[in-house]
This record gives sequence, structure tokens and C-alpha cells, in this order.
Amino acid sequence: MKKYHVYGIGNALVDMEFEVEDAFFKKYEIEKGVMTLVDEERQHELIGHLDAFEGKKASGGSAANTIIAVNYFGGNSFYSCKVSNDELGDFYVNDLKAAGVDSNVGDGRKDGITGKCLVMVTPDAERTMNTFLGITETFSVDELHQDAMRDSEYLYIEGYLVTSNTGRHAAIEARKIAEEAGVKTALTFSDPAMVQFFKDGLKEMIGNKVDLLFCNEAEAKSWAGTDDLKQAIESIKTIASTFAITLGSKGALVYDGQNEIEISSHPVKAIDSNGAGDMFAGAFLYGITHGHSFYEAGNIASLAAAKVVSQFGPRLNADEHKDILGIVLG
Repeated sequence: MKKYHVYGIGNALVDMEFEVEDAFFKKYEIEKGVMTLVDEERQHELIGHLDAFEGKKASGGSAANTIIAVNYFGGNSFYSCKVSNDELGDFYVNDLKAAGVDSNVGDGRKDGITGKCLVMVTPDAERTMNTFLGITETFSVDELHQDAMRDSEYLYIEGYLVTSNTGRHAAIEARKIAEEAGVKTALTFSDPAMVQFFKDGLKEMIGNKVDLLFCNEAEAKSWAGTDDLKQAIESIKTIASTFAITLGSKGALVYDGQNEIEISSHPVKAIDSNGAGDMFAGAFLYGITHGHSFYEAGNIASLAAAKVVSQFGPRLNADEHKDILGIVLG
């Protein structure tokens, strides 16, 4: 039996989340609904403008949210990332420990600036991110813990790593190590902008095929260059043995390698979409690594994602994960 259910790699970012109006984006020339990389000066400028809004801070990054969800559901995970020897780095490390996630970070961290992500949520529940990567931009093969990876059932790769040369290289090497060790590979596209602007890099990270792919409907269609979901599904089948495509209020579609399975949605009043895809992936990975079918895992993931979007913030507390399992599995 493997020690870890999931070994994840991704950007380590301290999320600072704010509720704003659409007028804020127009005033400060921010593109709504996507993740935009910014430099430290621009982020400081925006933080200054956001002082008037109430904010919430948490350790984050797409893959980190997923890995923490796996643990909160009852799994065991390891997360490789890079933070600095600064106050936010301390905050990040302590948050991972509190969630029970093993990681490569601790003492001996390098000087620098820990990455930060401004998450701006509008009344329509859409999330917009402006990210300063800081030291996580230099995430590399040096941060990979090969023994932990080989002792895992799944390697989970965050698509955002494609924006950094060293991060992309680390993702490619991690996939190769996992494949050689018989560890299943999973990847998330992370954001429509990654597919739109970094498709060639994502192809490198995917290689011939990954075992499991996570994406949303917009990302799937963008990857396939079509507005037809059926055509997009056929395209995704060429790069992933199995996959899960989230469809927002329409639920999700999962493919177990033989069957396309429709997963029902759970109607809720959407407050904040930030973290919904990350939670879906974490719940799904927990499900399939704990003896549940793709249908059962999809239902756990769908309810968990619905719970996340019905509140402010990208994560649930530990008890809520147990409640979800009780509702879905009985």
C-alpha cells in the first residue's frame, strides 16, 4: 500500500480574497474572470485600492487547495511547493501542517518573497485573480521529493506551472518519474487563460497521455478549438485516459475510460466560485483512491464544489467534508 493517496505540485500562494463590484475592474483596468500575472508593484497598487474592502487570507494555489481537500476528506497527501523565509512563508507552512499535509517546505527556506494572489469576487460569484508569483516562479525539480512521489497513488500537476520555465520543466520531469514508477498521473488545466496562451507548454506537460485530466467546459472547448462539447470530449480522450469536465450549474461529465457518466448538480445560491474546481478535483481524487466508482466520486465532488461556491472562500472546514461523505455515501 502506498503511503500517500496524492502527491501534488503547484504554485504556493497566499490568497487574499476580496468582494468587489464590476466597476472596480473597469476603474483599474483588470480583466474579469481570469488569472492575470502581475509584478509586485502592480499588486501593491491594487492592494492599496482594496484596503477599503474586507479581505480574507488563506494558504492557497490551485493544487494546494486540492491537496488540502484530499486530506480533509480523510486521505493522505504530500505537496511540493516553494515559499520564502518570510512572514507569509511561515503562515503558509503552518497552514499546510494544520491540514495534515506533508510537504518539502519547512526550515531552510530561501530569502525572497512568498507568492500572493489577489482574488476578487463580484456579486455574480465570478472570481478574478491577479497573481504575483514571487519565489514560486522559480519552483523547479529541486523542490520535487521523488521518494514521496513514488510512494503515492497519484501525481497531481497544477496547470498554472506552465507559465514558468522551471515550473513547466519540473512538471514534465515529475510526470516522467511518476510514469516510470507506475504512479498514475493527473493534471488540471487550471484556467482558460492557460489553455489559450500556453497550450504548447501544456502539451509538453501532458506528454503522450495523462491518466486523469480535470478541466471545465470552457477549457475543454478551448483546447479542442470548438464550441461543441461532444467534439471537445473526443479531443480530450486523445490526451487523457480518464477525465472530469465540470459544467457549472449543469453538473459535470466524467469518463472512466469506457463510459461517459453524467453527474448531477446541486442547486445553490452561488456566492464565490473561487476554489470550486480545486475542491471538485480534491473530492474526486479522494473518492477514486478510496474504492469509490467514478460515479460515486463525481457525486462527492459535485456536492463539495456546490458547498464551496455557496460560501466566501476556496475551502470548507474539516467537519463539512465528513458531512458531505455522509450525505452522498450514506
